[in-house]
Amino acid sequence: MKPEDIGQVIRKTRKALKLTQSDLALASGTATRFISDLENGKPSCHLGKTLSVLSALGIHIDLTLPTESH
Repeated sequence: MKPEDIGQVIRKTRKALKLTQSDLALASGTATRFISDLENGKPSCHLGKTLSVLSALGIHIDLTLPTESH
C-alpha cells in the first residue's frame, strides 16, 4: 500500500462522514495542513498522527506477518 492509497481512503471516508478537513483535524488532534498533506499522499507524514486520523475515522489497520519458510 502506498501513501497515496491511504490518502484516498482517508479522503473518501471523511467525505462519506460529511466531515471537513478542519473537522477531522480537530477530531484527531492534528492540523488541517496535516490532513491535506495526508490526503494528498505525502510520504513523510508522521505515522503516529496518521494513526490518530485513521482512528478518528473508525478505520482499522490489520498487520500480516510474513510466514516462515522452512
